[in-house]
Amino acid sequence: MQTENTFHEALGLSRRDFVKFCAGVAATLGLPASAAFNIAHAVTNPRRPPVIWLSAQECTGCTESLLRSQHPALDTLILDLISLDYHEALSVPAGHLAEEAKHQSMQENKGKYLLVVDGSIPTKDNGIYCKVANKTILEHLHEGAKDAAAIVAIGSCAAWGGIPSSGPNPTDAKPVSAIIKDKPIVNIPGCPPNPYNFLSTVIYFVTFGKLPELDEKGRPKFAYGRLIHENCERRPHFDAGRFASEFGDAGHRQGWCLYKLGCKGPETFANCPAILFDDAGPGSWPVGTGHPCFGCTEQGVGFTKAIHQQAEVKHVTPPATYASVYEPEGKGASPAAAALAGGVVGAAVGAGAVVLNILSRAKKQKQAEAEAKAAQQQTLQE
Repeated sequence: MQTENTFHEALGLSRRDFVKFCAGVAATLGLPASAAFNIAHAVTNPRRPPVIWLSAQECTGCTESLLRSQHPALDTLILDLISLDYHEALSVPAGHLAEEAKHQSMQENKGKYLLVVDGSIPTKDNGIYCKVANKTILEHLHEGAKDAAAIVAIGSCAAWGGIPSSGPNPTDAKPVSAIIKDKPIVNIPGCPPNPYNFLSTVIYFVTFGKLPELDEKGRPKFAYGRLIHENCERRPHFDAGRFASEFGDAGHRQGWCLYKLGCKGPETFANCPAILFDDAGPGSWPVGTGHPCFGCTEQGVGFTKAIHQQAEVKHVTPPATYASVYEPEGKGASPAAAALAGGVVGAAVGAGAVVLNILSRAKKQKQAEAEAKAAQQQTLQE
Protein backbone atom coordinates (compact mmCIF):
# COMPACT_ATOMS: atom_id res chain seq x y z
CA MET A 1 0.00 0.00 0.00
CA GLN A 2 1.32 3.44 -0.95
CA THR A 3 1.85 5.69 2.05
CA GLU A 4 2.91 9.29 2.37
CA ASN A 5 6.30 8.20 3.70
CA THR A 6 7.04 5.76 0.87
CA PHE A 7 5.77 8.27 -1.67
CA HIS A 8 8.04 11.12 -0.67
CA GLU A 9 10.91 8.64 -0.29
CA ALA A 10 10.26 7.53 -3.87
CA LEU A 11 10.52 11.16 -4.92
CA GLY A 12 13.83 11.44 -3.10
CA LEU A 13 12.40 14.07 -0.75
CA SER A 14 12.16 14.51 2.97
CA ARG A 15 8.70 14.79 4.47
CA ARG A 16 9.19 18.56 4.74
CA ASP A 17 10.15 18.79 1.07
CA PHE A 18 7.18 16.60 0.14
CA VAL A 19 4.88 19.12 1.81
CA LYS A 20 6.66 21.87 -0.14
CA PHE A 21 6.13 19.85 -3.30
CA CYS A 22 2.38 19.69 -2.65
CA ALA A 23 2.34 23.40 -1.81
CA GLY A 24 4.12 24.13 -5.08
CA VAL A 25 1.53 22.14 -7.02
CA ALA A 26 -1.25 24.01 -5.21
CA ALA A 27 0.40 27.32 -6.09
CA THR A 28 0.75 26.31 -9.73
CA LEU A 29 -2.97 25.52 -9.79
CA GLY A 30 -3.78 28.87 -8.21
CA LEU A 31 -5.18 27.17 -5.10
CA PRO A 32 -4.80 28.35 -1.48
CA ALA A 33 -2.00 26.88 0.62
CA SER A 34 -4.53 24.78 2.54
CA ALA A 35 -5.13 22.74 -0.63
CA ALA A 36 -1.63 21.26 -0.25
CA PHE A 37 -2.99 18.89 2.40
CA ASN A 38 -5.72 17.69 0.04
CA ILE A 39 -3.13 17.13 -2.67
CA ALA A 40 -0.84 15.25 -0.26
CA HIS A 41 -3.71 12.98 0.75
CA ALA A 42 -4.76 12.38 -2.84
CA VAL A 43 -1.33 11.53 -4.25
CA THR A 44 -0.65 9.06 -1.43
CA ASN A 45 -3.99 7.31 -1.85
CA PRO A 46 -3.37 3.72 -3.03
CA ARG A 47 -6.54 3.88 -5.18
CA ARG A 48 -5.01 5.36 -8.31
CA PRO A 49 -7.30 6.64 -11.08
CA PRO A 50 -7.06 4.53 -14.27
CA VAL A 51 -5.97 6.32 -17.45
CA ILE A 52 -6.46 5.21 -21.06
CA TRP A 53 -4.25 7.12 -23.53
CA LEU A 54 -5.13 7.12 -27.24
CA SER A 55 -2.77 8.38 -29.95
CA ALA A 56 -4.33 9.63 -33.19
CA GLN A 57 -2.74 11.78 -35.93
CA GLU A 58 0.27 12.95 -33.96
CA CYS A 59 4.08 13.01 -33.85
CA THR A 60 4.55 11.55 -30.33
CA GLY A 61 5.84 14.97 -29.22
CA CYS A 62 3.29 15.13 -26.38
CA THR A 63 4.55 11.82 -24.99
CA GLU A 64 8.19 12.79 -25.53
CA SER A 65 7.76 16.01 -23.54
CA LEU A 66 6.01 14.08 -20.75
CA LEU A 67 8.90 11.63 -20.63
CA ARG A 68 11.18 14.50 -19.65
CA SER A 69 9.12 15.88 -16.77
CA GLN A 70 10.80 15.80 -13.36
CA HIS A 71 8.25 16.90 -10.74
CA PRO A 72 6.79 14.42 -10.71
CA ALA A 73 8.87 12.27 -13.02
CA LEU A 74 7.06 9.99 -15.45
CA ASP A 75 7.73 6.83 -13.44
CA THR A 76 6.21 8.47 -10.35
CA LEU A 77 3.21 9.62 -12.40
CA ILE A 78 2.35 6.25 -13.94
CA LEU A 79 3.39 4.05 -10.99
CA ASP A 80 2.25 6.13 -8.01
CA LEU A 81 -0.21 8.85 -9.06
CA ILE A 82 -2.24 7.13 -11.77
CA SER A 83 -2.65 3.71 -13.31
CA LEU A 84 -1.67 4.07 -16.96
CA ASP A 85 -3.53 1.05 -18.31
CA TYR A 86 -3.03 1.72 -22.01
CA HIS A 87 -0.56 3.77 -24.02
CA GLU A 88 0.76 2.66 -27.40
CA ALA A 89 4.30 3.85 -26.69
CA LEU A 90 4.56 3.10 -22.96
CA SER A 91 2.43 -0.01 -22.37
CA VAL A 92 4.33 -3.12 -21.34
CA PRO A 93 2.13 -5.56 -23.33
CA ALA A 94 2.01 -5.26 -27.10
CA GLY A 95 -0.32 -6.30 -29.91
CA HIS A 96 -3.52 -8.07 -28.90
CA LEU A 97 -2.39 -8.21 -25.26
CA ALA A 98 -2.30 -4.41 -25.10
CA GLU A 99 -5.78 -4.20 -26.60
CA GLU A 100 -7.07 -6.76 -24.11
CA ALA A 101 -5.59 -4.78 -21.22
CA LYS A 102 -7.30 -1.63 -22.48
CA HIS A 103 -10.72 -3.24 -22.81
CA GLN A 104 -10.41 -4.94 -19.44
CA SER A 105 -9.58 -1.63 -17.75
CA MET A 106 -12.47 0.19 -19.45
CA GLN A 107 -14.87 -2.59 -18.45
CA GLU A 108 -13.73 -2.70 -14.82
CA ASN A 109 -13.60 1.08 -14.41
CA LYS A 110 -16.74 2.28 -16.15
CA GLY A 111 -17.37 5.93 -15.38
CA LYS A 112 -14.10 6.23 -13.45
CA TYR A 113 -11.25 6.31 -15.93
CA LEU A 114 -9.65 9.35 -17.51
CA LEU A 115 -9.35 9.24 -21.29
CA VAL A 116 -6.33 11.10 -22.68
CA VAL A 117 -6.15 11.75 -26.42
CA ASP A 118 -3.24 13.21 -28.35
CA GLY A 119 -3.43 13.87 -32.06
CA SER A 120 -6.26 15.02 -34.31
CA ILE A 121 -9.03 12.70 -35.47
CA PRO A 122 -9.37 12.11 -39.23
CA THR A 123 -13.03 11.89 -40.24
CA LYS A 124 -12.90 11.74 -44.05
CA ASP A 125 -13.84 8.36 -45.54
CA ASN A 126 -15.00 7.20 -42.10
CA GLY A 127 -11.59 7.89 -40.54
CA ILE A 128 -9.64 5.31 -42.53
CA TYR A 129 -6.47 7.44 -42.52
CA CYS A 130 -5.51 6.48 -38.96
CA LYS A 131 -6.01 2.93 -37.72
CA VAL A 132 -4.87 0.98 -34.66
CA ALA A 133 -5.52 -2.75 -34.18
CA ASN A 134 -7.48 -2.78 -37.44
CA LYS A 135 -9.94 -0.17 -36.15
CA THR A 136 -10.03 3.52 -37.01
CA ILE A 137 -8.99 5.94 -34.31
CA LEU A 138 -12.44 7.47 -34.74
CA GLU A 139 -13.92 4.17 -33.54
CA HIS A 140 -11.42 3.96 -30.69
CA LEU A 141 -12.36 7.48 -29.59
CA HIS A 142 -16.09 6.79 -29.48
CA GLU A 143 -15.45 3.50 -27.68
CA GLY A 144 -13.12 5.04 -25.11
CA ALA A 145 -15.26 8.14 -24.52
CA LYS A 146 -18.43 6.15 -23.85
CA ASP A 147 -17.62 5.23 -20.22
CA ALA A 148 -14.90 7.81 -19.44
CA ALA A 149 -15.27 10.15 -16.47
CA ALA A 150 -13.60 12.95 -18.42
CA ILE A 151 -11.37 13.50 -21.44
CA VAL A 152 -8.05 15.31 -21.69
CA ALA A 153 -7.19 16.51 -25.21
CA ILE A 154 -3.44 16.97 -24.91
CA GLY A 155 -1.54 18.95 -27.52
CA SER A 156 -2.76 21.36 -30.18
CA CYS A 157 -3.70 18.54 -32.57
CA ALA A 158 -6.20 17.06 -30.11
CA ALA A 159 -7.33 20.47 -28.85
CA TRP A 160 -7.67 22.40 -32.14
CA GLY A 161 -6.79 20.01 -34.96
CA GLY A 162 -3.19 21.23 -35.14
CA ILE A 163 -0.93 20.58 -38.11
CA PRO A 164 -3.05 17.77 -39.62
CA SER A 165 -6.06 20.11 -39.87
CA SER A 166 -4.13 22.93 -41.54
CA GLY A 167 -5.18 23.71 -45.10
CA PRO A 168 -5.96 21.89 -47.24
CA ASN A 169 -6.68 19.32 -44.48
CA PRO A 170 -6.83 16.25 -46.76
CA THR A 171 -8.08 13.87 -44.03
CA ASP A 172 -10.70 16.28 -42.65
CA ALA A 173 -8.90 16.15 -39.29
CA LYS A 174 -10.86 17.47 -36.32
CA PRO A 175 -10.24 18.10 -32.62
CA VAL A 176 -11.70 15.80 -29.98
CA SER A 177 -14.28 18.39 -28.90
CA ALA A 178 -15.76 18.50 -32.41
CA ILE A 179 -16.61 14.81 -32.19
CA ILE A 180 -17.42 14.06 -28.55
CA LYS A 181 -20.19 16.28 -27.20
CA ASP A 182 -21.46 14.47 -24.11
CA LYS A 183 -18.36 14.34 -21.90
CA PRO A 184 -16.38 16.98 -19.97
CA ILE A 185 -13.27 17.78 -22.03
CA VAL A 186 -10.21 19.78 -21.01
CA ASN A 187 -7.88 21.07 -23.71
CA ILE A 188 -4.13 21.25 -23.00
CA PRO A 189 -2.87 22.87 -26.23
CA GLY A 190 0.75 23.34 -27.20
CA CYS A 191 3.12 21.81 -29.73
CA PRO A 192 4.20 20.10 -27.64
CA PRO A 193 2.31 21.25 -24.54
CA ASN A 194 4.17 21.97 -21.36
CA PRO A 195 4.00 18.66 -19.45
CA TYR A 196 3.43 20.45 -16.14
CA ASN A 197 0.15 21.85 -17.39
CA PHE A 198 -0.94 18.28 -18.06
CA LEU A 199 0.49 16.91 -14.79
CA SER A 200 -1.12 19.68 -12.74
CA THR A 201 -4.47 19.00 -14.42
CA VAL A 202 -4.17 15.29 -13.61
CA ILE A 203 -3.21 16.02 -10.00
CA TYR A 204 -6.20 18.35 -9.70
CA PHE A 205 -8.47 15.61 -11.05
CA VAL A 206 -6.91 13.05 -8.68
CA THR A 207 -7.39 15.41 -5.74
CA PHE A 208 -10.89 16.78 -6.35
CA GLY A 209 -12.45 14.26 -8.74
CA LYS A 210 -13.23 16.94 -11.31
CA LEU A 211 -11.49 19.10 -13.90
CA PRO A 212 -10.04 22.51 -12.94
CA GLU A 213 -11.81 25.72 -13.90
CA LEU A 214 -11.74 26.15 -17.67
CA ASP A 215 -11.87 29.15 -20.00
CA GLU A 216 -14.28 29.52 -22.91
CA LYS A 217 -12.01 27.35 -25.07
CA GLY A 218 -11.89 24.51 -22.56
CA ARG A 219 -8.37 25.27 -21.30
CA PRO A 220 -7.47 25.29 -17.58
CA LYS A 221 -7.33 28.89 -16.44
CA PHE A 222 -4.36 28.31 -14.16
CA ALA A 223 -2.21 27.65 -17.25
CA TYR A 224 -3.90 29.64 -20.02
CA GLY A 225 -5.43 32.54 -18.14
CA ARG A 226 -2.95 35.21 -19.23
CA LEU A 227 -1.23 36.29 -22.42
CA ILE A 228 2.37 35.26 -22.99
CA HIS A 229 2.95 38.95 -23.72
CA GLU A 230 2.11 39.91 -20.12
CA ASN A 231 4.87 37.84 -18.50
CA CYS A 232 7.42 37.96 -21.30
CA GLU A 233 10.99 38.89 -20.38
CA ARG A 234 11.02 41.22 -23.42
CA ARG A 235 7.80 43.07 -22.49
CA PRO A 236 9.62 46.17 -21.14
CA HIS A 237 11.20 46.64 -24.56
CA PHE A 238 7.77 46.44 -26.22
CA ASP A 239 6.40 49.22 -24.01
CA ALA A 240 9.52 51.30 -24.56
CA GLY A 241 9.30 50.89 -28.34
CA ARG A 242 12.49 48.86 -28.68
CA PHE A 243 12.04 46.23 -31.40
CA ALA A 244 14.29 43.89 -33.32
CA SER A 245 13.64 44.56 -37.02
CA GLU A 246 15.71 41.74 -38.49
CA PHE A 247 17.27 38.57 -37.17
CA GLY A 248 20.80 39.37 -36.10
CA ASP A 249 20.44 43.17 -36.02
CA ALA A 250 21.55 45.24 -33.03
CA GLY A 251 18.13 45.08 -31.34
CA HIS A 252 17.91 41.33 -31.79
CA ARG A 253 21.36 40.82 -30.28
CA GLN A 254 20.41 42.97 -27.28
CA GLY A 255 17.25 40.98 -26.53
CA TRP A 256 14.70 43.56 -27.69
CA CYS A 257 11.04 42.75 -28.37
CA LEU A 258 10.37 40.37 -31.27
CA TYR A 259 6.93 41.74 -32.18
CA LYS A 260 8.02 43.07 -35.58
CA LEU A 261 9.46 39.65 -36.43
CA GLY A 262 6.06 38.06 -35.97
CA CYS A 263 5.92 37.17 -32.26
CA LYS A 264 2.41 35.90 -31.43
CA GLY A 265 2.79 36.45 -27.67
CA PRO A 266 0.39 39.45 -27.70
CA GLU A 267 -2.48 37.20 -28.87
CA THR A 268 -1.53 33.84 -27.33
CA PHE A 269 -2.65 32.67 -23.89
CA ALA A 270 -0.16 30.38 -22.10
CA ASN A 271 2.23 30.33 -19.15
CA CYS A 272 5.42 29.63 -21.14
CA PRO A 273 7.52 32.53 -19.73
CA ALA A 274 6.35 31.85 -16.18
CA ILE A 275 7.31 28.17 -15.92
CA LEU A 276 9.49 27.69 -19.01
CA PHE A 277 9.65 24.14 -20.36
CA ASP A 278 10.60 21.00 -18.44
CA ASP A 279 14.08 21.27 -16.91
CA ALA A 280 15.85 22.03 -20.16
CA GLY A 281 17.07 25.44 -19.02
CA PRO A 282 16.07 29.04 -19.73
CA GLY A 283 16.45 28.85 -23.51
CA SER A 284 13.70 26.27 -23.73
CA TRP A 285 10.97 28.25 -25.44
CA PRO A 286 11.03 30.24 -28.72
CA VAL A 287 11.38 33.75 -27.28
CA GLY A 288 14.17 32.55 -25.00
CA THR A 289 16.14 31.41 -28.02
CA GLY A 290 15.59 34.66 -29.92
CA HIS A 291 12.75 33.42 -32.13
CA PRO A 292 9.19 34.81 -32.09
CA CYS A 293 6.46 32.83 -30.36
CA PHE A 294 4.35 31.24 -33.09
CA GLY A 295 1.19 30.85 -31.02
CA CYS A 296 1.02 27.05 -30.84
CA THR A 297 -1.43 27.12 -27.90
CA GLU A 298 -3.91 29.47 -29.54
CA GLN A 299 -6.69 28.32 -31.87
CA GLY A 300 -6.58 30.21 -35.16
CA VAL A 301 -3.03 31.42 -34.59
CA GLY A 302 -0.55 28.54 -34.50
CA PHE A 303 -0.55 26.55 -37.77
CA THR A 304 -2.95 29.10 -39.24
CA LYS A 305 -1.20 32.47 -39.36
CA ALA A 306 2.13 32.86 -41.15
CA ILE A 307 5.05 32.46 -38.75
CA HIS A 308 6.35 36.00 -39.27
CA GLN A 309 2.96 37.71 -39.64
CA GLN A 310 2.56 40.40 -36.99
CA ALA A 311 0.17 39.60 -34.16
CA GLU A 312 -3.02 41.35 -33.16
CA VAL A 313 -2.24 42.98 -29.81
CA LYS A 314 -5.11 42.07 -27.50
CA HIS A 315 -4.09 43.94 -24.34
CA VAL A 316 -1.85 47.01 -24.27
CA THR A 317 -2.12 47.79 -20.56
CA PRO A 318 1.32 47.46 -18.91
CA PRO A 319 1.63 44.52 -16.48
CA ALA A 320 1.71 44.98 -12.71
CA THR A 321 5.48 44.55 -12.68
CA TYR A 322 8.21 44.07 -15.23
CA ALA A 323 11.09 41.76 -15.84
CA SER A 324 14.34 43.70 -15.74
CA VAL A 325 15.56 44.98 -19.10
CA TYR A 326 19.00 43.70 -18.11
CA GLU A 327 17.94 40.07 -17.67
CA PRO A 328 19.94 37.61 -19.83
CA GLU A 329 18.08 36.38 -22.90
CA GLY A 330 16.03 33.26 -22.27
CA LYS A 331 15.76 33.64 -18.51
CA GLY A 332 12.01 34.07 -18.48
CA ALA A 333 10.02 36.26 -16.12
CA SER A 334 11.27 36.52 -12.56
CA PRO A 335 9.21 34.61 -9.94
CA ALA A 336 7.99 37.89 -8.44
CA ALA A 337 6.95 39.28 -11.80
CA ALA A 338 5.18 36.08 -12.75
CA ALA A 339 3.36 35.85 -9.43
CA LEU A 340 2.20 39.47 -9.46
CA ALA A 341 1.23 39.52 -13.11
CA GLY A 342 -0.72 36.32 -12.58
CA GLY A 343 -2.74 37.81 -9.74
CA VAL A 344 -6.13 37.09 -11.26
CA VAL A 345 -5.65 33.45 -12.24
CA GLY A 346 -3.00 31.13 -10.86
CA ALA A 347 -1.57 33.84 -8.63
CA ALA A 348 1.58 32.00 -7.62
CA VAL A 349 2.32 30.07 -10.78
CA GLY A 350 5.82 31.49 -10.94
CA ALA A 351 6.49 30.84 -7.29
CA GLY A 352 5.06 27.33 -7.58
CA ALA A 353 7.31 26.54 -10.52
CA VAL A 354 10.32 27.84 -8.60
CA VAL A 355 9.50 25.60 -5.61
CA LEU A 356 9.28 22.59 -7.88
CA ASN A 357 12.54 23.47 -9.63
CA ILE A 358 14.31 23.87 -6.30
CA LEU A 359 13.06 20.47 -5.18
CA SER A 360 14.18 18.95 -8.47
CA ARG A 361 17.68 20.38 -8.05
CA ALA A 362 17.80 19.19 -4.43
CA LYS A 363 16.86 15.68 -5.54
CA LYS A 364 19.60 15.67 -8.20
CA GLN A 365 22.13 16.95 -5.68
CA LYS A 366 21.23 14.16 -3.25
CA GLN A 367 21.60 11.60 -6.02
CA ALA A 368 24.99 13.02 -6.99
CA GLU A 369 26.17 12.93 -3.38
CA ALA A 370 24.99 9.33 -3.01
CA GLU A 371 26.79 8.30 -6.20
CA ALA A 372 29.98 10.04 -5.08
CA LYS A 373 29.84 8.31 -1.69
CA ALA A 374 29.26 4.93 -3.34
CA ALA A 375 32.22 5.50 -5.67
CA GLN A 376 34.42 6.45 -2.74
CA GLN A 377 33.43 3.30 -0.85
CA GLN A 378 34.11 1.21 -3.94
CA THR A 379 37.59 2.76 -4.24
CA LEU A 380 38.36 2.01 -0.59
CA GLN A 381 37.27 -1.61 -0.99
CA GLU A 382 39.51 -2.04 -4.01
